[in-house]
Amino acid sequence: MKHIIGNVDEFPLGVGRIVEVAGREIGVYHLAEGFFAVLNICPHMHAPVCRGQLGGTYLPSKPYEMEYGLRGRVLRCPWHGWEFDVVTGQSLFGIDKRRLKSFAVDVVDGQVVLEAAPIAAAS
Repeated sequence: MKHIIGNVDEFPLGVGRIVEVAGREIGVYHLAEGFFAVLNICPHMHAPVCRGQLGGTYLPSKPYEMEYGLRGRVLRCPWHGWEFDVVTGQSLFGIDKRRLKSFAVDVVDGQVVLEAAPIAAAS
């Protein structure tokens, strides 16, 4: 199900915004690479991950070198500091395969459109 969540100008570049869509809190990020959306639940301990900081991280580098990268696309969980790439949803911890739940986002006629099915009602 597609949901219009606002105009493009309501989502500044490099900033995340939490919206409620289909009964879920979803963080929407406008990055240089486009728009990306993730569920506001950390897969580690269910923290509100989208309330964390967006930045970069240190990448695998040669000995005695420190290479900083993924600027503006690494979401750091506010509870335990787990880092996730908001573009892919992947955890940046090599020892854990858990990832953020991602949602498709498009821009149509200047509006940001997010695709998310409603949460199924318990029977």
